[in-house]
Amino acid sequence: MCENIKTFVVRPPLSHLQQISLTQFRNYSFNSFDFTRRITCITGANGCGKTNLLDAVYYLCYTKSYFTAQQQHAAQSGTDGFRLQGTFEGVKKPEIITCKWQAGKKEIAANGVEYERIADHIGKYAAVMIAPDDMELVNDGSELRRKWIDGILSQADKQYFECLIQYQKVLLQRNGWLKMEAAQPGNNSHALEYYNFQLVRNGTYLYQKRAAFIQEFLPLLNKYYHQLSSGREAVSMQYSSDLHTHSLDYWLTQTLQHDLRLQRTTRGLHRDDLQFGIGDFSLKQFGSQGQKKSYLFALKLAQYYYLNNQLKQQPILLLDDIFEKLDQSRMEALLSIIQGADFGQVILTDTHAQRVRDAFGEGVNINNIAL
Repeated sequence: MCENIKTFVVRPPLSHLQQISLTQFRNYSFNSFDFTRRITCITGANGCGKTNLLDAVYYLCYTKSYFTAQQQHAAQSGTDGFRLQGTFEGVKKPEIITCKWQAGKKEIAANGVEYERIADHIGKYAAVMIAPDDMELVNDGSELRRKWIDGILSQADKQYFECLIQYQKVLLQRNGWLKMEAAQPGNNSHALEYYNFQLVRNGTYLYQKRAAFIQEFLPLLNKYYHQLSSGREAVSMQYSSDLHTHSLDYWLTQTLQHDLRLQRTTRGLHRDDLQFGIGDFSLKQFGSQGQKKSYLFALKLAQYYYLNNQLKQQPILLLDDIFEKLDQSRMEALLSIIQGADFGQVILTDTHAQRVRDAFGEGVNINNIAL
């Protein structure tokens, strides 16, 4: 355990997270941190909790960890819960967001008033994280890419979020019906008709919004990729979906017998994928490590700009250990981008204080934050 985290801050404050306190969150028993400027550089040895602090900021925005789907994993070892509280500088007045999880129960409150539905908090505050494991978005399976696009659109469009929740709920119900029907034929066919109707109604909306998103997002992706890579190649992002060729109603009807044999719904929005390309080739199969890194960072920067435009607010950009991941030219390009007028509050981590000074100049303010 390290003894302190040094914080370097640059530029005057904008609308941002002013303060955060962590109680029994990951390696923190209790700590409070202030963010007084637009760009904050957190330095310290590995294991100090730099990444955990970024995750706490992310949690305040989305009521979930960026790194784990299991809430109990975010609680400090030996405890049964945690509490996070953050003060956000709003347009009119500051707002205090409190996130509490204990013994399997989650509570989210704004200025002391608990939300009736946690989903009502989504889209209120935005953050974009870039972390070392994000390369899985390029290299791994389609589920991660679906979660990525769903996460963006759920913030920008409340109806999309509601349709996504309903689609996932009904999909589980339909799969349950398929299992029962396969084991003992003769179940209520009206239930299947209802499940199909709900999947079609919600799935069609999801499909239309995903397709429109790709068209709007691609120019942003190319813009930031060119800035990071000196404009060497053009990049692409193609949307793969069953609904390109036939309606969801058609697929659910035509594949029923196949679904019964496999006891799951084999066609639909839950099978969609994104194909990342560079030039005329697949990024996943043929891209170099440098190209993949540039693509990933461009993807996240474009995500930031898109959310900024849709939500009419600047998200918090969270950059974990980026100095270790980029070469000098890409790092200089990234630093130039994030210090521009398009970007608001930035919180980044690094293990070397001098490297931060070299990147942002000797004129930065330095605060020591004790763990």
